[in-house]
Formats: sequence, C-alpha cells, structure tokens
Amino acid sequence: MDAALSLRPAQDIWPVCRRRVMNMSVRPSAGFDPMLRALALAASVVGTTSPNPAVGAVLVRDGEIVGEGATQPPGGPHAEVVALRQAGERARGATLFVTLEPCSHVGRTPPCAEALIAAGVREVHFAIPDPSPWVAGGGRRALEAAGISVHVGERAEEARRLNEAFLKWANTGLPFVTAKYAMTLDGKIATRAGHSRWISGEAARALVGRWRAASDAILVGVQTILRDDPQLTARDERGQPLARQPLRVIFDSRARTPSAARAVAPEAPGRALVVTTDEAPPEQIARLRAQGVEVLQVPSRAGRVDPGAALRELGRREVTSVFAEAGGELLASLLAAGLVDKVVAFIAPILVGGACAPTPLAGAGVETMDQAIRLRDVSYELVGRDVLVVGYPVCSPAS
Repeated sequence: MDAALSLRPAQDIWPVCRRRVMNMSVRPSAGFDPMLRALALAASVVGTTSPNPAVGAVLVRDGEIVGEGATQPPGGPHAEVVALRQAGERARGATLFVTLEPCSHVGRTPPCAEALIAAGVREVHFAIPDPSPWVAGGGRRALEAAGISVHVGERAEEARRLNEAFLKWANTGLPFVTAKYAMTLDGKIATRAGHSRWISGEAARALVGRWRAASDAILVGVQTILRDDPQLTARDERGQPLARQPLRVIFDSRARTPSAARAVAPEAPGRALVVTTDEAPPEQIARLRAQGVEVLQVPSRAGRVDPGAALRELGRREVTSVFAEAGGELLASLLAAGLVDKVVAFIAPILVGGACAPTPLAGAGVETMDQAIRLRDVSYELVGRDVLVVGYPVCSPAS
C-alpha cells in the first residue's frame, strides 16, 4: 500500500451504469463496447430478478444495435428473449453480447439457447459461464452444436462481481453474506450507554439503503431488535417503503423478539422470519406465530442459532443474498463459521471512548496477529464524511 493513501469519492457503480444505458445511442460510436452496455443493462435490474441472476443482453447487426434487454422479475423473460423480441427479424445474422451464459433448461421460462438458435443469431459472446447445475456449460454446447460461434470472457471480472451473490448460491446452495457495520474512529459501534444513532453520515446511510434494496434478506440478531427496534425495511429517497422488500431475518435463540417490535409488526411491509432453536420456550414461539410471524427452528450451536443451518435453509428458500447488519456477537459467529463473503465497514471521523463501549467484533477473538482474518480485493472510498472499506475474507478460523 502507498504511504500516502489517496481516497476518492464513492461511486455507486450500478446507478452509474444505468445512466450509461440512457446516454448510449442505438448506432454505436467508435470505441463502443457492447459488453459494457450489456453490463449496464444487467445493473439496472439488480435486486429485482432473484433467484435468477441479473443479466443484460445486446444484439448487434451491421454495426447497429437491433435489440437489447435485461432479465425481468421471476416468471418474466430473460435478457436474451427481451432483446430478441425487440429485434424481431433483424436478429437473424446478428451477434449477441450477454453477461452470462444463455440457459439451456426449462425453468420458469423456456431455454434461451433454443430461442437464439431459432432466431438465427450468428455469434454469441458471453462474459462468464453459468455454474449452476441446471446449466453448467449446456448453453454453450447447444449453441455450438447449432453452428453458432461462441466467445467467452469479455469483461468477466465485472460480470462476476455484479452477480457474485447468484454465483455463490448456484455453486453452494448458500446465500452470499455481506456483513456491514459502522464504527467510530476509535473502533466503537455505540457509546457505553448503547447509543448508536447516528455513527455514519447521511451519504453512508443512503448507500446502505440501496444495498438493502438489492438484497434478498436483511439479517440482525435479537440484541439489535431489543436495543434499537429497527424497521429493517428498504425505502426510496422520500422514505417510502419500496414495493419489493427483502426478507427480515432475526436470529433469536430463545424467541425473545417482542410482539411489539417494528420488524415483526403485522402492518410492516414484506415478511419477517424469526430463526430460533429447539431450546426456545414453546410459549414464546406460539406467541410469535399467533401474531402471524413465521418462526423457523434450527439446531443450536453453543446455545445460539447455528448460522450454517439457518443459511442453508435460507438457500433452500431461494434467498441468494443476505445483508447482515450484525452486532459484535453475530458477526463473530458468522466469521468463525466461515460464512461471511464480503465485509463493508464505514469508519466515521468521531471519537466516543469508553472501555465498555461495544466494538464491531466480539467473541473470544484470536490470540496472535497471524491468526487474524485477512481481506482481499480491498477498496477504500470516501462516502460523504466517512471512509468505506470493502473487502472479501480470505479465510476464517473454521476454514
């Protein structure tokens, strides 16, 4: 790392890509990159397509864009089909640029590879293969068997990053877990009295709101519910709840979530799921279920919810991404189990002190620095007044 670290203002890449889509003409100019446009189209639907990946597609014929599209919500057409419908007969002999390998199976919609073959597409460029067991190279094989020229790898890293949640889920059945926290410059997530509103500034909170909206689930521990009583909803810039709400997940080993908690209120938008253990008092579970809250019981681990068992169940429910706004104990348990895929941490230029003030990571901790969990692909950005650090854990003590 350079001795003098240069920080740049944060760029929310996917809204930037959306603006690029609006500013691009139908007849590309010199240096036009159709795969970049496909990525921008995919970015415009992030958070609306799960459990399907967010995919963009661009059809080019004789130097002109004749069709383009992005994956629609589940049950709707995939990006390739949207582009083919727009192109009509002009798709014959065209070249397709798409961010993910076209599917080759019958799911909620017919196979895209067959649609491309039937439309007479001449050439297909896709950024990355689809690793899911229901595709796994089948799309490429079908296209090549039909005599279509296939090219793989353009802007692969951007495509992988855009769909990192889908790729994790497709490969493992587990959702992609992003752990988020905000702390003071002296490493506290609250004062010694437990007060934490607000550590981060407005710009950081707005960015977190966009991340929430793009996730399938928001995860907190019961201590956060008892201390802060958050709503855990995704809202627009005017503060109004969005039509699509992530699932609100509460890890609560003893089913202590109050009936009056805003996250489980009957009038709250979306759905809430309390994950508890077989050690929870039956009357507490019955109380929550009586008010319409879904309760999931999983095995306990050291007296707490087994995070691996809980996430496996979420994966079975087609939850591909989890945004964990975790307190110190929950974050420690997720990291110890090797279940955190990405860390996003805001550092605010404020000091609160206090030997007993909570820190982002609790638990027993490591004994020596060589046991520390390292992050890779680390980035540092300014978000308003705060510094945002983003990285991917290389390993955990459990791995």
